[in-house]
Amino acid sequence: MGDLTGKVAIITGAGRGLGREEALQLAQQGARIVINDINRPDAEEAAHATVDEIVAFGGEAIAVFGDCADSNDAENLMKTALDTYGDLNILVNNAGFCRDKTVFGMSDDEFDSVVRVHLRGHFVNMRNATAYWRNKAKSGEDVYGRLVSTSSEAAIYGSAGQPNYAAAKAGIIAMTMGAAQLLDKYGITCNVIMPRALTDMTSGGQTAEMFAPPEDGSFHLFDPANVAPLVGYLASPEAGRISGEVMVVWGNEVSILERPKSLDAIANPKGACKWEVDDLHSALAAHYDENYVTVWGGYSVPPY
Repeated sequence: MGDLTGKVAIITGAGRGLGREEALQLAQQGARIVINDINRPDAEEAAHATVDEIVAFGGEAIAVFGDCADSNDAENLMKTALDTYGDLNILVNNAGFCRDKTVFGMSDDEFDSVVRVHLRGHFVNMRNATAYWRNKAKSGEDVYGRLVSTSSEAAIYGSAGQPNYAAAKAGIIAMTMGAAQLLDKYGITCNVIMPRALTDMTSGGQTAEMFAPPEDGSFHLFDPANVAPLVGYLASPEAGRISGEVMVVWGNEVSILERPKSLDAIANPKGACKWEVDDLHSALAAHYDENYVTVWGGYSVPPY
């Protein structure tokens, strides 16, 4: 199960954390790995160490450095993968960082930089991979394409101190769902994972205590290695019927998100005419009072 022998995978941000574990996982399943990370001394050192670890157990891997959100660097990443291994079959967009502030305290750069690396970083690499797969399919060649995007539960619950990060992660879901619809006819799958894991982004600040390893040495729920098998599965032939899904993964659990759906419409009690503000208040207040609970001074659907 999960045999990826001969397949080629690009993983962004793969020197450390989640990306490193995903690279090791796919390599253990037989894939040839192209590790992307930023061209910064610490990131380069980590990426080379991950390559060495893969080679040590008999796998194949190279490291390509550059900004995942830069179009030229992304094109070089794609070209290097094709020049080295002759194909691309799996793209795991993983790279990112945080610049946390509340919305009223956040600078333009703090907003733009996070949206850029997460959302644009997914976009430019997704564009390159999907165009390559589409062109192969149109030329009559067999295509094996697996796209795995990395979002966060911040996209659905919001995050008071991360308006940049939450917005970018919501955009990743929308973009990946669109790609899933577009590429279904080619047999290409596109899915989103929402990992809970101890990484550089969660090891400091208010999340540090929550994600820390247990002192007694018991099972570490937030070990990034717990996330990697799901990526390995979604990249595998066995997951060929799974596309357009969003999955929360951590510890020993995988949760599949339901598709958003609207509740029953509330009709104007006066019939076929425009709403008046007082009628809207009467109708909507009654609905919320009956069905919702109060949270933060407003309404929220239980059991949120």
